[in-house]
Amino acid sequence: MPSSCDPGDAPAGDVGGALMMIDSRLKSVYDGKTETDAEQKALVDQFAASLGPKGARDMIDGVCTLIFMFMQWLRMAYEDHDKDPLENVVASLVATMRRMPKSMRPEVIPTMAGLVVAAGTGLSPSLWRKQYGFWTPEELTALEVTAFLLAEHINRLTEDRDFATRMITEALFSAEEAYGEEV
Repeated sequence: MPSSCDPGDAPAGDVGGALMMIDSRLKSVYDGKTETDAEQKALVDQFAASLGPKGARDMIDGVCTLIFMFMQWLRMAYEDHDKDPLENVVASLVATMRRMPKSMRPEVIPTMAGLVVAAGTGLSPSLWRKQYGFWTPEELTALEVTAFLLAEHINRLTEDRDFATRMITEALFSAEEAYGEEV
């Protein structure tokens, strides 16, 4: 029986924009900038305001697509080593989120864990979340943090700070070549 959360039915969203946002956050953390400076926050706020409602939805869907792609890679990587990807990823993710009380309100952590489990079991995170109504502002911050933590997890596993970003960039480029249009 087909699922209402089938990834083939989900909008991909603005994967390029979402990837740029996550890559920027990774680079600033790797460069030792753990606090978001006022200038960067102003730029992010200005960018978000320029998106408009459709652009914001596309960005959210793009981040969900990244979460799906990151979890598919992690699932294959862990299963290649006879390990359970959900056990290894979700526990680490939740533990890290619990140590981030300024960025992550405790009540959004189960939703983010649910997104990761949905993606890890082959469901679309955006369609899975959609069944619970509109996104809350707290969930949007947590959504970005979730994608960031998954990318960082991949980079740590591969011992390559750019692996997660490069993997998605290469997938986008391959899809563009295969379908002859920008994805």
